Amino acid sequence: MTTQFYSHPASDGHDTTDRHPERIARLGAVHEALKGERFHALERVEPPRADLDTIALAHPRAFVDQLLDFVPSEGIQHIDPDTVVSAGSGDAALRAAGAAVAAVDAVMAGKARNAFCAMRPPGHHSEPSRAMGFCLFNNVAIGAYHARAAHNVDRAAVVDFDVHHGNGTQAIFWDDRDMFFGSTHQMPLYPGTGSMSETGVGNIFNAPLSPGDGGVVFRQAMERHILPALDAFQPDIVLISAGFDAHTDDPLASLNLVEDDFAWATRKIMDAADKHCGGRVVSMLEGGYNLAALGRSAAAHVAALMDA
Repeated sequence: MTTQFYSHPASDGHDTTDRHPERIARLGAVHEALKGERFHALERVEPPRADLDTIALAHPRAFVDQLLDFVPSEGIQHIDPDTVVSAGSGDAALRAAGAAVAAVDAVMAGKARNAFCAMRPPGHHSEPSRAMGFCLFNNVAIGAYHARAAHNVDRAAVVDFDVHHGNGTQAIFWDDRDMFFGSTHQMPLYPGTGSMSETGVGNIFNAPLSPGDGGVVFRQAMERHILPALDAFQPDIVLISAGFDAHTDDPLASLNLVEDDFAWATRKIMDAADKHCGGRVVSMLEGGYNLAALGRSAAAHVAALMDA
């Protein structure tokens, strides 16, 4: 089985302007980094739009409809100072959620061993009824709940190594014992959540890092907190919120990870998936705002997926 790579031109229709950190050029950097011979074996897939009822597994249907209705026919509208929509944002958001759904279908059916979805907008800040932090729909949460609804998965896990805490995923999973959320992230930093005391119903595991921390502390946090909890949870599928903004070159935070740290984390997460769920892993792109660092980090992440 191969690694699938999900992308779609509709992502470029989510125009936040070139001045916005979460801009169209981010995906161009990822695509450029995955052009080499090392990545020729990737199976490249264009995802469909997610069905609205599937998105409503993670978000109230009224919120889904309201968000799509807010998308303008031209120009840009602000949901909040950081989060904007343009004429193509609705299609982009539906395709991003659709990538999570299609990738889950592929790995559950054995058509792919694992998958990486390079889509915009990202998702992990999107709460049940609130789009925020550059995010519209919570793609990983939609994928996790789709795995339950369509494939009878009992336990789905999300591991998030974005530099910002995935408050949206945590909020959506908060009362659900069969959904796992484990996160490393910088604190203090936007959105202000993610302390170790935030545990949900025993299914939330946060391992905050301090400004200036690098790979050694990051790996300790993963090995001491996130990975043992993931192992105890015994997931039937693992999804990754793969943000690369903890990179030392990223302008929006102050951690000092490098490409090898992301590759190491990917391998460790896959080891757990190999142990518990036949290696079924679906990874979704989240943050990463230095274009060169984003490209190199995504390439390291995908190379580790392919080596599984």
